[in-house]
Amino acid sequence: MGNAGISEMRFKDKVALVTGGSSGIGKATALLMAREGAKVAINARGEARCEEALEEIRALGGEALALAGDISDPAHVEQLVRQTVDRWGRLDIVVANAGVNGVFAPIEELTVEEWDQTHAINVRGTFLTVKYAIPPLRESGGGSIVIVSSVNGTRIFSNAGCSPYATSKAAQVGFAKMAALELARFKIRVNVVCPGATETNVRENTQTRNLDRIRIPRDFPEGPIPLADDQATPEQVGETILFLASDASDYVTGTELYVDAGLSLFM
Repeated sequence: MGNAGISEMRFKDKVALVTGGSSGIGKATALLMAREGAKVAINARGEARCEEALEEIRALGGEALALAGDISDPAHVEQLVRQTVDRWGRLDIVVANAGVNGVFAPIEELTVEEWDQTHAINVRGTFLTVKYAIPPLRESGGGSIVIVSSVNGTRIFSNAGCSPYATSKAAQVGFAKMAALELARFKIRVNVVCPGATETNVRENTQTRNLDRIRIPRDFPEGPIPLADDQATPEQVGETILFLASDASDYVTGTELYVDAGLSLFM
């Protein structure tokens, strides 16, 4: 699936870790990287999905390992990084993709537990992934961290009931900019991809309550996504992640790229 004009095997001899790598954007990214030579470690909550993704990567002739577990658990993240380095001796690329939509509801009806669960996975999980990846990235002489955020909370604020999710996604961008400056001396780049509407199964796990009470009608603008006829595929977002992970973007850090065909410009 490499783009025309871009050399294949961009990631030969590179080791990548992709959280949330068993479905959607994470899985597409892991497969794209494996196709271009990377050895890939993935994480996801479900063991069965981890194994399925693992088999797909191996079917491409790629090397992979998978570890099922909770990305908000420090012990799990530390073990994931350790297994990756023990297996291949280094770490070059980290894609902090694991995330949930959580519960969409009016602020006054949200429980503290619902708020905390969204932030535990989206914010704490991102922090833990970056934290434990820093030592092996430094030992490898640098590398690339790509955080998968969203247009929600960064350029779109009109999705009713989305406050826990949007806040967590804004937090990821702020964290990335702080990390980019702090880690630049180690030649570790930190960037963010902000996808818009994308064909993933994340909505299946979204709980909604009483959104009609707070939804703001939008009569304008009407019409399709400006640059496209449909949602992005996970592979289209994955290709942007690959750009930021590759040496083609070696002068880019602390930057968020929007992958939404212009959708967020008028929402």
